[in-house]
Amino acid sequence: MVEMILLVGASASGKTEIAKRLASAFSITKAITHTTRPMRKGERQDVDYHFVTVDDFLALKEKGGFVETTFYNGNYYGCSKAETGDDKCIILDPAGISSFLSLHNPNIVTFFLRTSDATREYRMRLRGDEEESIRKRLANDKDTFDEKRLPHVDYVIDADEEDVPTLTEKIYSLYQKRLGR
Repeated sequence: MVEMILLVGASASGKTEIAKRLASAFSITKAITHTTRPMRKGERQDVDYHFVTVDDFLALKEKGGFVETTFYNGNYYGCSKAETGDDKCIILDPAGISSFLSLHNPNIVTFFLRTSDATREYRMRLRGDEEESIRKRLANDKDTFDEKRLPHVDYVIDADEEDVPTLTEKIYSLYQKRLGR
């Protein structure tokens, strides 16, 4: 059974930065998921995401190439079966977590990054998101990432309390502990 870290959290909760830090500090490889959303400034094809057309995404989905897919903020996202493996980190939404949990693999460790709207709004502005996009994400995420409606996660991490290096250390430590290492 594969051993993986799953990160879930609303937009700008720190998932991507933590995944990058897990890779650089602990050799936990970030699974590169597919998306149909446009590339943001500074993102790179096949590094941040596999940016694909809607037609290409749906064709791969029809062939059974994904472990999970979701439609979020007007775009498709999905983790292909080829991207799963030991010591990988995958960023997901609640539906994606549910898909992985249905595999009944005790070595998949899930983390929810709880982050205030104020922190998230600040981060979205900092990365240059458009005002309309910020407004929509904050509104949409209230329901999508409501903790009462989340599927089971192993750990809830308060992403407002500490910086990315500290959060990364905490997540890695809990992952190791959970796997009995």
